Amino acid sequence: MEKFTLDATNKKPGRLATEIAVLLMGKNRPDFVRNAIPDVKVEVTNANQMSFDPKKLTQKFYARHSGYPGSLKTPSQAEVITKKGGKEVLRTAVSGMLPKNKLRPLMMKHLTIKD
Repeated sequence: MEKFTLDATNKKPGRLATEIAVLLMGKNRPDFVRNAIPDVKVEVTNANQMSFDPKKLTQKFYARHSGYPGSLKTPSQAEVITKKGGKEVLRTAVSGMLPKNKLRPLMMKHLTIKD
């Protein structure tokens, strides 16, 4: 069981998310296999001290839909940060960079983000 600890202080969420996604998929290992989850844990500390772009705070939106007519919600990045914190922005970014199959939820369980 490998454990990686990353400090998010003064780092951009996207740059940090790519680093995390590579570790969760195991692409940094010589025994990389596409259809297997490596035995790693990734812990991120100081998620609220990330460096957020002021322009993206107002112009980036996170869409979600419940399936009912007229239920599309699109909060901006600033609204997500005030409501759920910077760790939700990072979690969403990492999730979007992982493969869209049955392995994604299992990989996301190996990620812990702390404020």
